[in-house]
Amino acid sequence: MSVMWAATSPESGLFHPVERRSEVKDLSDRFNDLRSCGQGYVEVRSPDKEFPVLTLAFRGDHAVVHLMSAAERMSLLAGDGIVPSGVEVEVPIMDDLAVFTGDFVLDTDRAWSLVYDFTRTRAAGPLGEWCEL
Repeated sequence: MSVMWAATSPESGLFHPVERRSEVKDLSDRFNDLRSCGQGYVEVRSPDKEFPVLTLAFRGDHAVVHLMSAAERMSLLAGDGIVPSGVEVEVPIMDDLAVFTGDFVLDTDRAWSLVYDFTRTRAAGPLGEWCEL
């Protein structure tokens, strides 16, 4: 099954915005390379549709997942409790660090599992509770 994706370059540490179409295994390999680097940012969508787009931003064991369901519509996935509600965490969004409270922070392995499920089902709704921005 193929997927469209763009991600941080493990070599430069900068987001490479040019989308690639590849098998999910190539995306998984990139995620694993970024995991070895300790942080990264990935955007994923179906090759057949412009939306939805799922993004995964992570640093260490902390991740944040966004859903772009339309050009002007974005939501955040509710956190899984790995970080208390009032605690702030920084993760890379494209090339900048952004701060999120524990309300929206997930364990990186769990977040990747959700993104991986999205690549197979193309459905974001079942992944958890979404909070529209």
